[in-house]
Amino acid sequence: MGQIPSRWKGVCKVGEQFNTTNCNKKIIGARWFLKGITDHNKNLIHGNGTKEFLSARDAIGHGTHTASTAAGYCVENANYGGLAYGLARGGAPLAHLAIYKACWDNSVGGCADADILKAFDKAIHDGVDVLTVSLGVNIPLFSYVDQRDTIAIGSFHAIRKGITVVCSAGNSGPISQTIANTAPWIVTVAATTIDRAFQAAITLGNNNTVWGQSIDTGKHNLAFVGLTYSERIALDPADDLAKDCQYGSLNATMAAGKIVLCFSLSDQQDIISASLTVKEAGGVGLIYAQFHEDGLNQCGVFPCIKVDYEVGTQILSYIRRTRFPTASLSLPRTVIGKLTSPQVSSFSSRGPSSMSPTVLKPDIAAPGVDILAAFPPQGTTQNSGFALLSGTSMSCPHVAGIAALIKSKHPTWSPAAIRSALVTTASQTGTDGSVISEEGSTYKTADPFDLGGGHVNPNKAMDPGLIYNITTEDYIHFLCSIGYGSASISKMTKTTTKCKKEKHQELNLNLPSISIPYLKKGAKVVRTVTNVGNITSVYKAQVKAPYGIKVRVEPQILSFNSSSTVLSFNISFLSTLKLHGDYRFGSLTWTNGKQFVRIPIAVRTIQFEC
Repeated sequence: MGQIPSRWKGVCKVGEQFNTTNCNKKIIGARWFLKGITDHNKNLIHGNGTKEFLSARDAIGHGTHTASTAAGYCVENANYGGLAYGLARGGAPLAHLAIYKACWDNSVGGCADADILKAFDKAIHDGVDVLTVSLGVNIPLFSYVDQRDTIAIGSFHAIRKGITVVCSAGNSGPISQTIANTAPWIVTVAATTIDRAFQAAITLGNNNTVWGQSIDTGKHNLAFVGLTYSERIALDPADDLAKDCQYGSLNATMAAGKIVLCFSLSDQQDIISASLTVKEAGGVGLIYAQFHEDGLNQCGVFPCIKVDYEVGTQILSYIRRTRFPTASLSLPRTVIGKLTSPQVSSFSSRGPSSMSPTVLKPDIAAPGVDILAAFPPQGTTQNSGFALLSGTSMSCPHVAGIAALIKSKHPTWSPAAIRSALVTTASQTGTDGSVISEEGSTYKTADPFDLGGGHVNPNKAMDPGLIYNITTEDYIHFLCSIGYGSASISKMTKTTTKCKKEKHQELNLNLPSISIPYLKKGAKVVRTVTNVGNITSVYKAQVKAPYGIKVRVEPQILSFNSSSTVLSFNISFLSTLKLHGDYRFGSLTWTNGKQFVRIPIAVRTIQFEC
């Protein structure tokens, strides 16, 4: 690691099992914030039902995992119980880390607004370059200037100081309008799958083998034992809860010593709780069939394998046709490069933003399913040191690490310029060359409300060619245009603001995306690009128009030279549709033949007000 920057003002705040010697050239700052949460819970102490340390030390693991994903140094032979074995490193392994612990175990209240805002204030004061914030506000979202949306407020003050703020999109997908962290100055990150799976074989007594996934790496392969279906062993045969294997629903006499097949039929059950039900009834293994849901969890009590409904139905058919059904469960194995990827994860929250639909969110997508990263030791478990976690909390630090690399190469770029570089160079195709799809209740081609500009491409983002820049004043004009008053904006921004009415200003914020939620007949949008590539460059416009929308770009050619580095253009939209419809998607790409600077477009034609 390089020397700690002389401009750094941070400290290592001492506390429970953490002192100044725990900092080094990698972790150069650590603070923890408690006043807000203790105002609500006066009894927050280590040992009162929470694992928390009263310090920056992490007991739960979320902060360790995300920090190492963003900037962890290279570690050979990383693995989770032998799975995902190999070299692990963060996105920016030579970046310094400063930790700001503002959230606590949910058993003591989670996060307090005052602590989050204080953490932002201290990070700004200390001199960070990039903030990775794997937090989110649940739907319904509050306004940017409401004190309850502390992330939006804190991040606004950060970007004013040139600090890029990257946040998670939320884990409420695949339902639309669930996107979190929708403020236009935030880089909001969706989650995608990667080309790695942990396959486990289920061999039935008829020698037929079907496959599921598991991260239960424990003690044994489970040799052939009895196999049964939860509905057959219900305490009450008429009880539908037995299909779920919900607590107390199984007959111990019939389940003892057998593998139990459970079908998940509700959101009140998961593989962990089902495994506890089966264990209580004396079962020795679990096959858990459910609708597609990304991310794996370790049961720990005995082998657990997750399958989809199709495989579950095949196993059920075997059970019903066989007098004495049996099965064996194998240990999982790591499979790499055999899966189409990336795909937008089932849990990743979707747009459009319910609060400001003219801001297209998410901005970008990055890996967030079964991500291996550092984790604090958990007792004597064989997997201490690393964990496989899933969520947009995991995709967020991937992008933060890339943002740090961009900042190191382009130290004068604004947060908006860095966000533009990420979005305009993102990919829309997977490893097999097909378009990226989204995994949800049904499979479909991913659209900008699923993955924003696309899947992040670190190498291309270093040299985007053109950028869409935005100033703090532009954001303030945007807030004025969507209805916030001068007083509330002044309170949030700590500046004197006088709003002026400007037509369509909410559409003209210079984002690397266009979202028009209420197109009646036509609209005109203005964007401005700055050349950051070759001094003499000529770019031509390529338009993929949304269905039923005519799109015209003027001018269609942008010529840059030493005296013309910033150019504006107009995009006109004209609807040819006569019916009220849903969003249609397209894109605008500027290309010089080498670089392709692409922004996503979302347009909804309306015939009556929504």
